[in-house]
Amino acid sequence: MALDREQMAARAARELHDGDYVNLGIGLPTLVPNYVADDVELVLQSENGILGVGAYPVEGQEDPDLINAGKETVTVRRGASYFDSATSFGMIRGGKVDAAILGAMQVSQTGDIANWMIPGKMVKGMGGAMDLVHGAKRVIVLMEHTAKDGSPKILRECTLPMTGLGCVQRIITDLAVMDVTAAGLVLRELAPGVDEAEVRARTEAPLSPLAEQG
Repeated sequence: MALDREQMAARAARELHDGDYVNLGIGLPTLVPNYVADDVELVLQSENGILGVGAYPVEGQEDPDLINAGKETVTVRRGASYFDSATSFGMIRGGKVDAAILGAMQVSQTGDIANWMIPGKMVKGMGGAMDLVHGAKRVIVLMEHTAKDGSPKILRECTLPMTGLGCVQRIITDLAVMDVTAAGLVLRELAPGVDEAEVRARTEAPLSPLAEQG
């Protein structure tokens, strides 16, 4: 039985530590703050120029001028600051972001990521992912294990336009948790009720046997 989206976000939240500066991609990663432990204090950064992003606003209390990089209305926490996008990307490129949790359309066995476009489909813009995957100290991909048509998203080589090469450290899906290592992909965890054979069947890239968390 695969994890649902909320359970996936809860698993990803366990990757974050007290005091981390974190950037979250649009979509599924935006659910992660809902599951951060009470004793963990994070500072969320949005590449359009906010440090200290808070929860989504209560319906009816949205401020249309206060949005994140995904154009969603947000709130800010006490002590938050605003700045131009050049300063924001200076933080990212300068290695000031401890972790980035991003969605992806494909990830390769060597940690390459493709997450910004599918040829032939409308693209609103490449966003900040190309900077994040190289500027963040740790890059975690949070995504469904397979595409809507059932095809694998974890591949020997990405076939879609690249966002970054060799930059992903950990992959969290609805079926499993995997680490990208110099020796290839290592299976770290299985979702409850999911067996190793199922994960292998839905993964094009080779996987080392289930290993202890390291």
